[in-house]
Amino acid sequence: MGRLLALDYGKVRTGIAVTDEIQLIASGLTTVETPQLMDFLKTYFLQEKVECVIVGEPKQMDGSVSESEVLIQKFLNKFTKQFPNIPLERQDERFTSKMAVQSMIASGVKKKQRQNKALVDEISATIILQAYLDRR
Repeated sequence: MGRLLALDYGKVRTGIAVTDEIQLIASGLTTVETPQLMDFLKTYFLQEKVECVIVGEPKQMDGSVSESEVLIQKFLNKFTKQFPNIPLERQDERFTSKMAVQSMIASGVKKKQRQNKALVDEISATIILQAYLDRR
């Protein structure tokens, strides 16, 4: 069994989370500048067995597609060409950034650290992955 890897894809940076090898626990891995994402994934896939990649699906409150979906679709096309043997799945990511900040507050993270957008993106990816695990 391989890990599941989740991406909170963004224009500037992408938060990344992974499961353990038996796919029970979602943990934040890192945040990568989006232009370096494909290189990061190539290296990671050589080091770890990844069974599936879950990409956050941004939606508006009414369920319609978000503006950022255009960028994500370009990434998904590039990903499937580069890694044709790794399945992709989508997971609704509405409210994940707000949930990430709330979890940071609940954990006692200081205000200055909560303004660290890279940390928020990594936690958002973890929330996306946990939602995917719960849905399975």
